[in-house]
Amino acid sequence: MIISFDIGGSAIKGGVAHSEADIRPLGRRPTPKDDFAAFVDTLRAIIAETGEQPRRLAFSIAGVVDPDTQRLTCANIPCIHGRNLAADLEAELGLPVLIANDADCFAMAEADLGAGRGHRIVLGAILGTGVGGGVVADGRLINAAGGFAGEWGHGPALASQAGNPPVAIPAYPCGCGQKGCVDTVGGARGLERLHKTLHEIDLSSQEIIDDWLKGEAKAARTIDVFVDLVASPLALTINITGATIVPVGGGLSNVEPLLAELDKAVRQRILRKFDRPLVVRSECRVEPGLIGAGLLGLKAEADFVAS
Repeated sequence: MIISFDIGGSAIKGGVAHSEADIRPLGRRPTPKDDFAAFVDTLRAIIAETGEQPRRLAFSIAGVVDPDTQRLTCANIPCIHGRNLAADLEAELGLPVLIANDADCFAMAEADLGAGRGHRIVLGAILGTGVGGGVVADGRLINAAGGFAGEWGHGPALASQAGNPPVAIPAYPCGCGQKGCVDTVGGARGLERLHKTLHEIDLSSQEIIDDWLKGEAKAARTIDVFVDLVASPLALTINITGATIVPVGGGLSNVEPLLAELDKAVRQRILRKFDRPLVVRSECRVEPGLIGAGLLGLKAEADFVAS
């Protein structure tokens, strides 16, 4: 039995994984952000809740493990930021620990149990508050040792003009420290930023989407520019990885007409031509972080037993 955790800034969620077909959520508890001892105690309480002794623990975290130092970058939970978290938790809890990025866990869940089933290479894309991603090849997460593979939202790749007719797009500063990243326009906050730039109007992403679906002209212009900006770097990422399916998660994935527009634009820009949808809504709608972490933990345990 594996226990998986989805670690967020507000809550820690637990799950029990006996097999791919049997991954069940446990309860959730508030995340102790500034007290590592309290953080560990919260994990102990969730483990005790199962009444069983797990073989290992697997974590989905909104952060990145450096594959060389194994130190975690996780700005929204200070007590674990900068730590070799796997080693520290193994010392505290006496169990093998696996740490993975939340977008990577999402990609793993979709590859094994979601829209990516039957595909050799799966690119999981997050269009939520911002933009993230992960890549699974031949059933294995290519970021198994940590790192940034699949993070197509970062890097100065944003076009300086977009839309029909073209309009100038500023190189917006990104939280990663660069300018002109897809993350600055590709998520919900980016959609709002674009609308403000184009029309000098402050609207929520939901209001922009609602107006677009009603046929409102300014919202339609914003969506046109949004799709143009996001489709090209996503198409490049598909060309580089060879992905044959792109399950999309995050809040904007709930807007299926938007995904259809993005899919159409992406398929026009990639080398391999598909006569079927490529950019699709994810199928693991409930707790993909827990599911993906559970799957990674089960695979790690199977590899350990086989060795």
